[in-house]
Amino acid sequence: MSKKLSYKGMLAVGEEDRIRLRTLKGKVGYKITKFQIIGNVPGTANSEYVGKITKYSDSNIGPTIDFTDGKLLAAVYNSDSNGWGGNLPDSAVIFDNEIVNQDIFVNISDASGGTNPCNYFIELETSSLDDLESTMITLKSLRTIAK
Repeated sequence: MSKKLSYKGMLAVGEEDRIRLRTLKGKVGYKITKFQIIGNVPGTANSEYVGKITKYSDSNIGPTIDFTDGKLLAAVYNSDSNGWGGNLPDSAVIFDNEIVNQDIFVNISDASGGTNPCNYFIELETSSLDDLESTMITLKSLRTIAK
């Protein structure tokens, strides 16, 4: 049986939140189904927010998105043009086949150099994992760390 979970928060630019998903036996899988961001004062400042969800804490938080990075799970871009044009729709990329059973991390940066905080919303779909699936996902996760 799967169900939806949602997480929301606000981050200062350059900061990171840990979303605690880890279970005792790792038998619950999580897949990202939605990732959205919006500044805390829409329409009042120029901003080019970049949000990323990663498998591990990102020591290099910034607006660069690299799809070859094995720890990147999802990325989103939101631009606000200070009143003329308003908020543009999010441009999101979600690696929809990736299932994790460990904690994930979300971070926000601003490519325009702004410092206003940014809100995020993440929706996850849960699924039950058998012993083999749980072991495979955990091993894949460990292999990514080693790279």
